Amino acid sequence: MSGLIKGWCPGAHRPMAAADGLILRIRPPAGRLSAAQARGLARLAARYGQGMLALTTRANLQLRAIAPADHAALLAELAALALLDADAATERTHNIVIAPFWREGDGTPELAAVLAAGLAGLQDLPAKFGVALDTGPAPVLGAISADIRLERAEGGALLLRADGAPAGRPVRAEDAVAEILTLAAWFIASGGVKNGRGRMRAHLAAGHLPPGQNLLRPAPAPASPVPGTRADGLLAAFSLGDLPAETLAALAELSPGIRLTPWRMLFLPGLAALPALPGLVLDPASPWPRVFACAGRPLCAQALGETRLLAQALAPHLPVGATLHVSGCAKGCAHPRPADITLTAANTGFTLARPGMDDLAGLDHAALLRHPERVFGQS
Repeated sequence: MSGLIKGWCPGAHRPMAAADGLILRIRPPAGRLSAAQARGLARLAARYGQGMLALTTRANLQLRAIAPADHAALLAELAALALLDADAATERTHNIVIAPFWREGDGTPELAAVLAAGLAGLQDLPAKFGVALDTGPAPVLGAISADIRLERAEGGALLLRADGAPAGRPVRAEDAVAEILTLAAWFIASGGVKNGRGRMRAHLAAGHLPPGQNLLRPAPAPASPVPGTRADGLLAAFSLGDLPAETLAALAELSPGIRLTPWRMLFLPGLAALPALPGLVLDPASPWPRVFACAGRPLCAQALGETRLLAQALAPHLPVGATLHVSGCAKGCAHPRPADITLTAANTGFTLARPGMDDLAGLDHAALLRHPERVFGQS
């Protein structure tokens, strides 16, 4: 396992070691799964993993609890499903988030494929450097981490924007990929990469500005999507982003194409209803899309506390609109930005961070489970 790494975003070629085995991240082309691919992934999760897949905030899927001895066989099966990049270097650059509400025939999957091929030629980009293709009627990926954004301007024109800049510049659809790659190359050439890392927002904050920007502002972004019925299909959520293999297999028979989203939901175009399935959440008022928890103990060797059971106990008490993050250590995995309410495990118990109040340290896990309402200031 020469490609094995720890403490970094996993891939399929380069998995990450955890206490229960390897974690593999799968990046489906154009962020979608055919019925055959969904059936195949469900089978692989049941055979090699824990019978569960994790939906990520990068619109990817993760398999965990993979035995190192099974890694090569799993890669071969992913390749047969057309769900494996050519090599680890190509996989590292395949960091594209696509707004899932595109329409058949509008060119979005083709644009993503050409962009993926172009990014594979920029091996100097940091591993977390990403592009958001947000080309629907209005931007929906504004809260999703990305370094370069292709989105709509206030008047509807296509806009290319460096993350962190309030405005960008108009581009034609046929020039979009070339312009994205030019902006990515500028990031490299202007010193944005430092020790193999770096993000566009921090680069701009340091005083760098790509040429031709600040000409056009993006359209206002709507509120974050919620589970349930849309005019063009269904958004299906799952508690803590855990997608049971049996549910994915069932969805493969019900939907001709499954699209991944960065909200840890699946978009099922053309569907108006679904039967009850394990783990499925369709209630627009559900707190689950706003509850985040890392693997925690005992699955992560670095975790200082259990997280998943605690998050499940806290979820019913979460105030409307608030976000909750339960983290097993100070690294804060599972949620890319600060949450409204954060519980972080430490050697002396959990620390609670809440708006408008001082942090509370040394909170006992068992006591939190007994009285989860107190985390939110409820009597």
